[in-house]
Amino acid sequence: MATSVTETERKYEAPSDASLPDLTGITGVATGPEEFDLEATYFDTDDYRLARAGVTLRRRVGGSDEGWHLKLPAGGDSRQELRVPLGKAVKKPPKDLSSLVRAHTRGQGLTPVAEIRTNRRRWQLTNGDGEMLAEVVDDVVTAQTMGSSTTTTSWREIEVELGESGDHKLLDTVERHLGDAGIVPSSSKSKLSQVIGVKRDSGPTLGKKPTAGDVVLAYLYEQRAALQNQDPRVRRDEHDAVHQMRVATRRMRSALQAYGKIVDRDQTRALTDELKWLATVLGTARDLEVLRTRFTDALHALPPEVVLGDVAARMTRYFAPLEAKAHKDSVAALDSERYFALLNTIDTLLATPPFTPLAEGKAKDVLPRLVEKARHRLDTRVETALATKNNDEPLHEARKAAKRLRYSAEVAEPALGKHAKSLRKKAKDVQTLLGDHQDSVVARPVLLELGRGDENGFTFGLLYGQEVELAHKTEAALPGLWHKLSKEHL
Repeated sequence: MATSVTETERKYEAPSDASLPDLTGITGVATGPEEFDLEATYFDTDDYRLARAGVTLRRRVGGSDEGWHLKLPAGGDSRQELRVPLGKAVKKPPKDLSSLVRAHTRGQGLTPVAEIRTNRRRWQLTNGDGEMLAEVVDDVVTAQTMGSSTTTTSWREIEVELGESGDHKLLDTVERHLGDAGIVPSSSKSKLSQVIGVKRDSGPTLGKKPTAGDVVLAYLYEQRAALQNQDPRVRRDEHDAVHQMRVATRRMRSALQAYGKIVDRDQTRALTDELKWLATVLGTARDLEVLRTRFTDALHALPPEVVLGDVAARMTRYFAPLEAKAHKDSVAALDSERYFALLNTIDTLLATPPFTPLAEGKAKDVLPRLVEKARHRLDTRVETALATKNNDEPLHEARKAAKRLRYSAEVAEPALGKHAKSLRKKAKDVQTLLGDHQDSVVARPVLLELGRGDENGFTFGLLYGQEVELAHKTEAALPGLWHKLSKEHL
């Protein structure tokens, strides 16, 4: 299994004759330099799909962390690095890592695309207690592309990586010192991108007066990135990964539905159906995760004297096999041709969006009307739920409408500002309240099943009663939150 670390670093361009500033003056203590020779082979598809997604996969020899490294985006200056020992493989990446980039490769092979040799000098910045705050390296790099034709290039760069006890203020301080020495931030995020000349696809940047199409397209780009970034985390069964990936699919689906008069709804209907399929597959694992956490928290909150029998063990016996199967099913879906086809369809949509004439309108003029349509949808659903006696299903429909309104306002927020933000927050409040109600509806049959065993079911009966009470409280609170939402206007 791959081990995981999170690295936070910045890269800088350094003229060959530039001298590093006195590093001792930054934190008080600077040890080094230590010198290493590193050799790395980078792997990608022929069309550089990993590089375009901000992902790097390499086999490196030399240094204290030699091995196979997979670097995944983690937001800002950070990346998650997964490591596997060198082993015997040289020409083919280990499955533990290659399986984690299938959202990008989609059946395409991984081949060597570059060889990079680095002569590295390293300093460690520590505080008075000997805690490592940051690492500064001065690299002289020689790189060669691989394939039908090759090019060789060389350069010098400086990297600054945070240690466990460092923070972003320290990164800023080091950057100021480097700037005074004529060392400036690099235009390339990685050595590989510099040698192959391929930058990460960051999507469109919104101007001061974006069109409606610009705003919606930028949001769709964000959700594609979120979906692909969560894919390897779901495969590794990391905490909250299924939830975040499912949220990305729902956000994209809601945006395509709510803004179907901007991105032609008739041409995206098949895609939203496939997004629903993916969310449903992930939903089994997510629902089990929610229930297990819900029951565990509720159990810990009970007085010990009313916890009769080995309740925790019974819950483990119930959830463990179901969660294992749900994870297996989720990974199988992510390895399927259907999933790869879905990702290809998203790529095509973003490359050639089926815009309607309304997409050319000013965002501030076009978007409010479509957000208000989502609000009307919620109003209708809430009115129906409040007028219905046995209203579990109507409240569930109202929750979904609140979610669509929330995401609709979220799409429009870059163009409409604080009013859209306030509306989004109020819609989220309604969605969260109704989500608690729906979780209670789902939880009660499971508690009944757990309580019907041969062992004492008293404690599960108590938890069942709490769920009934919670459902009543959410129903009572709904009119008040709905009223607050009605006061928000774009």
